[in-house]
Amino acid sequence: MDMPAFAIASTAALRDHFAQIVLPIWRGPGFNTAMHLPYEAVSADARHAPMPVERYRAMACARQLFIFSEAGDEVHANVLFEALLHFFLDKQRGGWFYSVDAVGAPLDTTKDLYTHAFVVFACAEYAVRFGNRDAFDVLHDTSALIEARFSAQDRLFNASLDGNFSTVTGTPVQNPLMHLTEAWLAARAATQDSTFDSRLRKLADAIECTFMHAPTGCIAELPLGADDNRLEPGHQFEWLWLAKQAGTLLDGSGLDAGLSRAFSFAQRHGVDPHTGGVYASLYETGKIKDTTQRIWAQSEYLRALAAMDDEATRCALYRQIEHFRLRFLHPQGWYECKTAAGNVLRADMPSTTPYHLATAYAALPADNSVRRDIAAA
Repeated sequence: MDMPAFAIASTAALRDHFAQIVLPIWRGPGFNTAMHLPYEAVSADARHAPMPVERYRAMACARQLFIFSEAGDEVHANVLFEALLHFFLDKQRGGWFYSVDAVGAPLDTTKDLYTHAFVVFACAEYAVRFGNRDAFDVLHDTSALIEARFSAQDRLFNASLDGNFSTVTGTPVQNPLMHLTEAWLAARAATQDSTFDSRLRKLADAIECTFMHAPTGCIAELPLGADDNRLEPGHQFEWLWLAKQAGTLLDGSGLDAGLSRAFSFAQRHGVDPHTGGVYASLYETGKIKDTTQRIWAQSEYLRALAAMDDEATRCALYRQIEHFRLRFLHPQGWYECKTAAGNVLRADMPSTTPYHLATAYAALPADNSVRRDIAAA
């Protein structure tokens, strides 16, 4: 099916906005040139003033390393990689600090799986883009450390430990495990190391057994049976994309089969049919639990739609691109969080969000290939 002209224009507008508005923010006012670290957030007006500094997080630095590597900006990526190593690598005890304070001293020394996963993910992109051997070493060393230090029962991984890796401070939950899956898929692609195949298969089986809600196929946020559990539509869309990227690696697994049902469930119950807005969370019945609409969930819906190849879903993608552009982007940046009625809930713009925009836009059909397809039709 040919991509209609309005969808070509909308997709091009998303990418132009990212290149001309979003990236310059984080090279300029969103970047602390003295410390070589991205600020946590900036104002959404034309000044893009940094929000008051209380901390800098390793995860935010890693996400910025990813987006500038993906954009091909080697100079800025080099600076971010060196800052990641300088401020956040725990040279005495291993692993990565969660955060440093306003002057760069360790603040929260927790060893956080989410953070470690993003270090692997960012270094995979940086290493493969620019051939940096140190980044390949970080990727492998951090992956091995995750297996050795974060391991929990049932082939899962704990969410966090104290700075010495001696005490578990967070037991397994869905989100860090999803990003570890994402990180190991990126590492596998960057290194062609078959070690990541077995890691990913074991992790997928463990997630299916512990988190997959059988009636819907959805991946719950907490282990099944936990109090006040929830299903997040955005994470179902994100998981579907990851499963598509894994390809035959997940063949025969219940995770792969369940996520197709999860996509349908999340689309039916978790997306406003009028605005295209993706709600924050659902009960297991499909009833809306939290009506908040966060930009990351909207971007993951775009990726999931782009991963499907049937005509109905492709038509939904074309509509959703325009819904997203009109509802969540503006000339100074983006709206981080809105109510279902469209009111802005969070006015500032975090440094972590461009990662979601970059990954979503990369999944959309490329303008030049679409034009070739149309010309050949």
